[in-house]
Amino acid sequence: MRLSHESIYLAIYRPGSGLLRKPAPSPLRTGRDHRRAHARRIRAGRRFAQPMLTIHDREFDPLDRSVPGPWEGDLIVGPNHRSAIGTLVERQTRYVKLLHLLAQDSLALHAALVAGLGGLPAGLRRSLTWDQGTEMARHLEITRDTGIKVYFCDAASPWQRGSNENANGLLRQYFPKSTDLSKHSPHDLARVETELNGRPRITLGDKSPAELFKRLLA
Repeated sequence: MRLSHESIYLAIYRPGSGLLRKPAPSPLRTGRDHRRAHARRIRAGRRFAQPMLTIHDREFDPLDRSVPGPWEGDLIVGPNHRSAIGTLVERQTRYVKLLHLLAQDSLALHAALVAGLGGLPAGLRRSLTWDQGTEMARHLEITRDTGIKVYFCDAASPWQRGSNENANGLLRQYFPKSTDLSKHSPHDLARVETELNGRPRITLGDKSPAELFKRLLA
């Protein structure tokens, strides 16, 4: 007998499904009950007219986490893109910082990044990797005001921010999709940030991001 990979995916996404049985709720953290298509749409050219640094200009290999200070960032958004929370992950320690945004635009993100990263030691704000979303239109001002280099991923390539994508998946436990994110206060974000950074990680030798980041600050 042969078992196709689609049957394996079906068993994972919809356990107990069959001709005479109603599928059980999805056990996955995302709640999805089917696979998404992975068609890759490439947008020609670059998003911004200003000079841009791409992920291929970074001074380290994508698998290299030996030096602290590179961050990956993104937004998780609410329904109809009317609310958003900024998410940052430090690559070496997997430490998460959440940005409270009053609006989903470049001005609000610029202010939040300056407040969130500007006070860190220079060695802990070496670079920031982001996608080509319009909220990053002020990337030159961000670099000017924080000293952090901003690198942009290729279009439709979220895996180039793998640590951040993983963190966003964990954050959806606290901020489910299709919910208004504007109702969460800075205090709410700080509570989630503390809880998430306090989780020990196997990949960190059973240490927590908070513990490792605190050592770097010291």
